This record gives sequence, structure tokens and C-alpha cells, in this order.
Amino acid sequence: MWRNLSLRARINLLLALILLLGLGINIARLVIEAGPRVQAEDQSVIRLAREFVATIVADLNEAPDPDARLDQIVRDLSRLRHVSITRQDDATVKVPERSVETGDPRAPAWFVALVHPEQTSVRVPVSIHGKPQSLLITSHPDDEMAEIWDGIVTQLEVGTAIAVALLLVTMLVVGRALAPLQALSEAMTNIEAGFYDARVEPGGSPELAAICAKLNHLAATLGEAVEGKRQLAERAVSLQDSERKEIARELHDEFGPYLFALRAHAGALTRLSEVDKPDPAALRKHGNAILEQVNALQQFTRRILERLRPVGLAELGLREALGALVRLWSETHPEVAIESRISGSLGEVGETADLTIYRIVQEALTNVFRHAGATAVDITIEPAERQTGVHGSRGCALVRISDNGGGLRPDHRLGHGLTGMRERILALGGTLDIDSGDDGVTVEALVPKAAPS
Repeated sequence: MWRNLSLRARINLLLALILLLGLGINIARLVIEAGPRVQAEDQSVIRLAREFVATIVADLNEAPDPDARLDQIVRDLSRLRHVSITRQDDATVKVPERSVETGDPRAPAWFVALVHPEQTSVRVPVSIHGKPQSLLITSHPDDEMAEIWDGIVTQLEVGTAIAVALLLVTMLVVGRALAPLQALSEAMTNIEAGFYDARVEPGGSPELAAICAKLNHLAATLGEAVEGKRQLAERAVSLQDSERKEIARELHDEFGPYLFALRAHAGALTRLSEVDKPDPAALRKHGNAILEQVNALQQFTRRILERLRPVGLAELGLREALGALVRLWSETHPEVAIESRISGSLGEVGETADLTIYRIVQEALTNVFRHAGATAVDITIEPAERQTGVHGSRGCALVRISDNGGGLRPDHRLGHGLTGMRERILALGGTLDIDSGDDGVTVEALVPKAAPS
């Protein structure tokens, strides 16, 4: 049952139990103290009455009529509220009943039985002309017990009123303090359903207000991440379409003419074969042309395959594939000094990371030789640890390509190559930064390694 209660109900129930316990302890204390208090009052009244009676009856025998004088004393003392005095002529002690005065509040019987169950009586011996008699003094602490009972009732009423007031005030305060919890629950449900624009008005205690603010920030961050993911997918599809269009255009513009030329030369050879004595020079001419076209087709096919998948990357590894790429650029552009350093502690980064690193270097070198006008390029690949991210502390490869060219123009926009690289790296959980200045451009990428299997 306790587990099924809400936090608000638990707090209110605990407070109510504490208030009831405190009130019960206070009432129990008053009841426990009532007995000794009544007993002390009882003994005090008996002692004073006994001394008073002893003083009055000391000269009783000197009165003209001692019996009448004794009856008068008894009648006068009977008007006292806390004691009763009766005259006893024999040894039998008869305890008078408690007096009940009309209109005087009295404690309930169970309280009287608990606090003062038995009456206290003492006998004061009296001798009239040698005849022994006695006066019986009996205490009646009804007023004292009624006063104590009234105090307990008042304490119970006031304590109950204060406890109820405190409970109501606390329920109101707790209710207002915990009010954001319902809004938090609804906002979490909306966020789970994909409504990342859900927000919670910060309120309640400072702790809950901080939680509301954090939830709002989380929802905004999730919304941005989802929107970024959508844009990433959209750009990825767009880049794929652009790449396919480019390959289709090259196939149409280059592959088609080569095939047409092969078809023409093959047709010429067929016609020459039908002649009784074909011209050897013409045969060699068409044969050489076919060889040239086939060679061109091979070069074109190799170039297309290189764009789709670097040749030798899987067979030779990242280090050898990058070495071949650097040597190719150095042979075609000997005026540019290319320095390449791959740390020996890099280790295995995974097939996807190898391809990504290769593409980053390839694209960066392409941009250097197309636009930068640089005379030196420095390539560094080394291990690095991720500082922040959603993939934990998985190791990364730091790829840095720097040149001493003229830098990027202020209005320069990234082409499809670097844009595609950035999207690829972001999809892997890495980062790509491009820093341009008067001393050249630095492309720095952080590529996560493959998770260990």
C-alpha cells in the first residue's frame, strides 16, 4: 500500500502521523502527571483540615454545651468544598459519598478512577466529658481533577486545531512544491512520443525548478539532434544522388564515345576482312586505334573504381594506400613538397575508419592542388582520445592536413567533397574542422576507431 501512494500522499501521511504522535505524547504526559498532582493536593487539604479541626476542638469541653458546639463546628466545616467532615460516635468509619454540585463541571468516571480511585480519610479523635468520639475528615479533590481534565480537554482541542492547521498549510505548501512533477511527467511522455517542443514552466522548489530547466534544455537538444539527423539524412541522399549523377554523366560522356569508337573500328575491320587482299596498313591502323580505346577505357574504369573504392586499401592497408596516393600526387606535381607521417601507435582503426581517413586525405589533397597554390603540404595521422561525445571514451584517429597556400576566400563555400566527408564523420560520431588563414588551410578531423568486437 505504501508503495502505491504518491510522494505528496506519503509526505502528508507522515506529517499527520507525526502531529498525532506529538499530540498523543503531550496528552499522555498530562494524564500521567495528573495522579501525583491530585495526590499532593489531596494530602495538603487533609493536613490543613486536620490541623484546623484540632485547633477548634481543643477547647470544646469548656463550652456550655459541648455536643451542640461540636454539631455547630461540623455544620460550619461542611461548607468547605474540598473536604467533608462527619461526626462519628462509634468505631465504625463510614465514608461519605462524593458531593456533586449542580452546574460544576466534573471529570468523567474513567478519568477519576484512573487518577484518584480511592478517597482519602483521616479521623480526628474528640473527647466530650470523657466520652470518646471522632470527626472523620474526607478529601474530595473533584475540583482539582475537573481542573486537570479541563486542561487536558483544552490542550486536546487547541493541539488538534494547531495540528489540523499545520497539516492543511503543509499540504498546501507540499502540493504547490510538487505541482511541477505532474507537468514533468506529461512533458516526458510528450518527448518520448517525439514532441520535442514540449516545455515545462519551472516552478516549485529550487531543485524541481532546476530539473524543469534541465528537461527543457534536454528537449531542445534532442529536437536539434533529431533535426540535425533529418538534415544529415537529407544531405546524404542528396550527395548520393549528386554522386550518381556525376558517375552517370561521366559514363555517358566518356564511356559512350569510347564504345562508339570501338564499334566503328571493329566495323572497319569487319569490312576489310571481306576484301580478298586487305591493306595491312589499314588493319594496323584500326587495330592500334582499338588498343588505344581499350587502354583509355581501362584508365577511365580505374578512375571510376578509385572514386567508388580506393584500390588496394583493403589488401595493402591504410599506410600503404596513403603512401601510394601521396606518391601519385608527388609524381604529377613535383613542385609541391608533401610530408606524410602516420604514427606507429595508431593501431587498427577499422575498415570504415580506414576508408574515411583515406577519403579525407584524398579530398584535402585534391583541394590543395586545385585551389590553394601551395608549395608544401603536411599530413599527420596519430591516435587521440575523445574529449566529449556520446560514444564514451572510445579511441580516435586525429587526421591533420596543412598547407601553406593562400587560404580560403571569406565567401568560400565547401564543395560536395568536404561536405560529404563532414557528414560521413558526423555519422561516425567524429568531428571535422577547417581553419583558414593567411598562412594556409588546416583540415583537422577526429575519426572514431571501430569498437572492439
